[in-house]
Amino acid sequence: MAWLWIIVGVVALVVILGIVSYNRFVSGRQLIRDSWANIDTELRRRYDLIPNLVETVKGYAAHERGVFEEVTRARAAAVSATGTPAEQAAAEGPFVAALRQLFAVAENYPDLKANQNFLALQSELSNTEDRLQTARRFYNANVREFNRRVQSFPSNILARSFGFKVEQFFEVEETLREAGPPQVSFAPGSPSVSFGAPGGSSASPPPTGGPPPPPPPPGEPAPPAGSAP
Repeated sequence: MAWLWIIVGVVALVVILGIVSYNRFVSGRQLIRDSWANIDTELRRRYDLIPNLVETVKGYAAHERGVFEEVTRARAAAVSATGTPAEQAAAEGPFVAALRQLFAVAENYPDLKANQNFLALQSELSNTEDRLQTARRFYNANVREFNRRVQSFPSNILARSFGFKVEQFFEVEETLREAGPPQVSFAPGSPSVSFGAPGGSSASPPPTGGPPPPPPPPGEPAPPAGSAP
């Protein structure tokens, strides 16, 4: 009879572990849904800011019609992209690129950059971008953990049995992710617009003053950097 109790104990242990693993899958999937809802909230908040931002810039640069139309078109495409996270991310690329054009236009109008409404909108947009990036990192971390369990043994057996599949990450294009949200500097005497983290270095044009010196002849050491020819 001892062997019977051993078998019963093993079966009970397997059932208990299966229930625990199943519940973890359910909790992980729900956590992904909740964290995606946070991303969607921040995206909608950003979309809502754009019409007022466009109208403010339009008051100073009404002739930049092509830029305004592109921003409006890209925003509409992003708003309507309510499919998978990958589809939503694909729609974000043109939208962010259009926003860059809009801020580049604003850079040409000092009076606009001093407009209080524009400053308030830009500040709110920047705060929204920060919250969006935080929500994106949280979502992707949950997806990464969930996918690890879906693909790992022995939890992958349970995942296949109950239809748990890998979830999609929310990733923007590589160049856009490296650039980050638009950062506008309103420092007196040095207004600029960049697309990286605040305080980051920006590319500058190469110094003028003639062509670079020719390379040294073979066998001779190169002169130290910055030395006179």
